[in-house]
Amino acid sequence: IICQMPYRLFCLLMAAVGIQAQQTPSINDLNAECLGNVIRLSVAPLFEEVDAVFNDTQIINLTPGLATQCGFSFKFDPMGNAMFFASLQNCFSQNMDDKMFSLVMQFRLPGNHTTEDPVYRVGKTCSYTPWTSREILCDRNYMEASEQSMPQWTCLQSRLLYSRSGNFRRGAEAVASGYKMTVVFSPSKNVMNVDEVQRKGYAIANTPTRLVLRSPHNAEETYLQNVAGVPMRVLSTSTFFEQKWLVTRVDATAVCPTPEAVAFTPEVITWYMPKHIDPLFSSDAFTMLEVYMGIDAKRLDTEEMAARNYSVLVTEAHIIVEIPVGAVGGNFKSHIQDDQYFVTYTIEPMLELLWIEEVAHENTSYKVLFPITTPPMARPPQVHTPLDTVPEQAVFVLELGTFNLDVELLNITFPTMVLTVAECNARGFNVQEQRSPDNTLKTFRMEVPFSDPVVFKERRAEQGVTTFTLQLIYGLVIFPEYAPFSHSAVVDAVLLDIVPPSVTGNCDQENFHITVDYRNQEPFFVVLVGKRLLNHEFAQQYLTEGDTDFTITLPFSSPDAVFESVHSSVRSRLDVALLNPYNNMTIKYFSLACSFLKTLTECFSNGTMTALAVKVESAPGLNPGQLTLSDPACGPTYSDDRFAYFHFTVNSCGTTRKFINNVMLYENEISLPDELEVKLNATTLKVSCYYVANITRTLAFLTRPRDNEPFAETGTGRLMVRMRLAQDASYNTFHQEEDYPVVTYLRQPLHFEVELTTSSDPKVALVLDHCWATLNEDRDSRPRWNLIINGCENPEDPYRVVFHPVEADARVRFPPHVKRFEAYMFSFAGDAVEPSGQVTKFTQQSLFFNFVCGNHPFKKN
Repeated sequence: IICQMPYRLFCLLMAAVGIQAQQTPSINDLNAECLGNVIRLSVAPLFEEVDAVFNDTQIINLTPGLATQCGFSFKFDPMGNAMFFASLQNCFSQNMDDKMFSLVMQFRLPGNHTTEDPVYRVGKTCSYTPWTSREILCDRNYMEASEQSMPQWTCLQSRLLYSRSGNFRRGAEAVASGYKMTVVFSPSKNVMNVDEVQRKGYAIANTPTRLVLRSPHNAEETYLQNVAGVPMRVLSTSTFFEQKWLVTRVDATAVCPTPEAVAFTPEVITWYMPKHIDPLFSSDAFTMLEVYMGIDAKRLDTEEMAARNYSVLVTEAHIIVEIPVGAVGGNFKSHIQDDQYFVTYTIEPMLELLWIEEVAHENTSYKVLFPITTPPMARPPQVHTPLDTVPEQAVFVLELGTFNLDVELLNITFPTMVLTVAECNARGFNVQEQRSPDNTLKTFRMEVPFSDPVVFKERRAEQGVTTFTLQLIYGLVIFPEYAPFSHSAVVDAVLLDIVPPSVTGNCDQENFHITVDYRNQEPFFVVLVGKRLLNHEFAQQYLTEGDTDFTITLPFSSPDAVFESVHSSVRSRLDVALLNPYNNMTIKYFSLACSFLKTLTECFSNGTMTALAVKVESAPGLNPGQLTLSDPACGPTYSDDRFAYFHFTVNSCGTTRKFINNVMLYENEISLPDELEVKLNATTLKVSCYYVANITRTLAFLTRPRDNEPFAETGTGRLMVRMRLAQDASYNTFHQEEDYPVVTYLRQPLHFEVELTTSSDPKVALVLDHCWATLNEDRDSRPRWNLIINGCENPEDPYRVVFHPVEADARVRFPPHVKRFEAYMFSFAGDAVEPSGQVTKFTQQSLFFNFVCGNHPFKKN
């Protein structure tokens, strides 16, 4: 019967024709796929029976033996989901010229005693072209060889018996025309006819162009052969088609790996596959054309393999596949041995190889679906208490785990009763199942109040404590095999029979003040201040003791405090915890947060600013030393792991200025470089200073006559003074003679330096009396605009001159010999003779700046 069933072809090109359902209610998650020479059906619910539907009329139940003989296999995961695999050349496919294959399967689902079992029918059509000379398929329960026929006949009288190069197509036709077909197994030389072959559990059939041979892995005629150190299961046959003086011979060999091809460590599965599978080769000369890996008969690309940490290594002798234990694509299964909990990990990798023999010029497609299961690994469950459990809450919080998803909690046995999960929840025990983030593991959580009768209580008056003991046995079961097991546990808790201490606190302008009152009882706790235990040295420095209390005084800037950012302001917080010294559990927790009363930004009348930036709790990875002002070149003057201190002038480091009524506002920002700001999710800190532009102050003073009035001796001498235009506010580089005239834009700052060059007398000081600008070199020409009058800025100038202090450095030996000021570029308006400083018409002009020092004029263009 098997040989008369039509066979189907398979293809590297996959084409899905459709899925159809008949006589069935809805079924979830059913998916049919064409995967080369295999059809894969994924079925979510458990089913009782699987039938093959042949010619829409015959229903053939697939028993395990028939499934193996006809090219079908099944696998189930621990959650009951099934995968169904069928060779395209199975017994019940409709074969259309070895190009298209159509399979219809029927799944019978469990029903109930009042209704007939629901039936779900699904069909799938696949194409597969072109065929290779030989195709080997190794599945979990069978091995299959498909050999291509050649259009050639051999005369029996010539005694020439052809191998795979013989005429199989004509031989297949000869069977239908009365040819005798005989199968010879090697190396036993046992000879069987077709009926004997099938009674032994093998399958042999002919299609329009191929001969198909299938065998269980451990069939009588198979044998083991060591290939490159790897044990392989081999089936080797020769099939003869004969009639009178004509005979055709077709050799078919299948070679499949055995479980001994796998090595295990607790972390990695390693599968060794020979690269040169000796029984399949007639010579050593071959070329490996393709190597693919997949899972559950489906190929994976390199990106998917990398994401799952799979690897395939092709060496001179082997193809080595490595899979991490627990990787995506496999699943864990629970087991019980001697009431102990074990797990195994199962995964079904696939290898697809394609090679060509250089002598015979025949190509071979080799596919292995190779289920691998690790040895049992002990996973003893543990009962533990979460870290956030506080005994003072008077509740046992227990977590039992971890388990695979196929484990369920049925009941819990206490000393006086057995309660189901539902009864526990009705009693207020709040039994919950908790899943891991990747949804692969579970734990069981339960809360039992100390006041419940199942908890044993014992008061120890001499020790001032009460102990609470909970004894329980968890009753669990593994699905779907309903394998029961249990886990027992005893947990204790101890509570002190005392009134807990109180903690209060307040802040002044500089410090935290934390007071702990222990209520006329001996302190039975240790104190954690921030992250530091209060030890003797700490107490001597910061602690003040009273009769029944003590007070801890710490400054806001103490490293035990943390800084918080709240509504664009900064405050300091101090956390204090009282701990039980026996079990380190928290008895009392107190937190005090206060705002800074000290200004973080200070503004000085000499045009300098200081700013203090602090590291806040929300940015734990911040390094204050990496902070900068708006100009990235301006870093902190001082920094440590908590603070960064900046000191700068208002006309440097990217500080901006704007006028608001009678107020000048200077602003800057403290921030991280852009790349660090994004990485650390940090924010910027804006600092600002306000200066009143016009203000009158009253100064009172008294004089008294001197006994000897100071006087200066009259003398004569020659002093040289020069005026230079600096390139920026640093006054480090200056424009040279060849740079003039210097072109700049309106309202851009011009930085002038006037220097006494020939004197080395530190008692001599340079006084800058007047500075004005004209349109030509004649310093007395009109129009003219005064910038400095009698050593002061022109009060009528809307953009007044800014004088800069001079400090000694490598270039400036005597600061009194140098004067520096900053003026803003302007232009004379129209035909105005005495401009007021406003710009009404923009024109390109040359301005000459003149100054008088000791009544001697100088000028600079």
